[in-house]
Amino acid sequence: MARNRKIDHDELKAALERKLRQTEQAARPARQLGFVHHNVDCIGCRACEIACKDKNGLPPGPRFRRVLPIEGGRFPDVYAYKINMACNHCAEPACLPTCPTGAIWKRGDNGVVDIDSSLCIGCRKCEAACPYGAPQWDPQEWVVKKCNMCIDELEAGRKPYCVMACMMRVLDIGPIEDLWQGRWPTTAVGPGEKPVRQVRHMANPELTGPSIAFVAHRKGRVDER
Repeated sequence: MARNRKIDHDELKAALERKLRQTEQAARPARQLGFVHHNVDCIGCRACEIACKDKNGLPPGPRFRRVLPIEGGRFPDVYAYKINMACNHCAEPACLPTCPTGAIWKRGDNGVVDIDSSLCIGCRKCEAACPYGAPQWDPQEWVVKKCNMCIDELEAGRKPYCVMACMMRVLDIGPIEDLWQGRWPTTAVGPGEKPVRQVRHMANPELTGPSIAFVAHRKGRVDER
């Protein structure tokens, strides 16, 4: 069974050395990519979820990308919108230092927080540490997996499957600083709209520095300082 597989000693040693370096000094990538999502124009079709599961061959249960419906209010002031979340590829990911085998690391070229599930021993510490629920337990393989922004697609000059599957074009990626400042051309942000770093009920971004931007619904906005 997958839980009894052996881990290569040399690979483990190299991973632990990498973890030590990135834990002692946070990785500063050449360019930090991040996601942007338009909470209002998202119709909740979940095409991004399905595309992600298909791309990664995920069984029932784990979801790297999650579309979260938010509803509330009382007539006539009712509202409904969607929050779309996956791994936020944080500046200082909480999952990285908790992994005892160094299976999680941050890439130096684009800031993607990647995982080598072949080094995972199934302790699930990363799952408990992440404030955004990104690491996902695969009950069939007894390992943790997560979104790596479809790194193979990025390296081929394409966008992640979730972005390409969005029929409303309200999900996208780009350099996160440019997305926050509204400088990156994207269909996920309309004319005159200002992206924000946090929405209501989301964990404090100061915890890990998540690389995500939102066009927030009026009921989902928080005061940014």
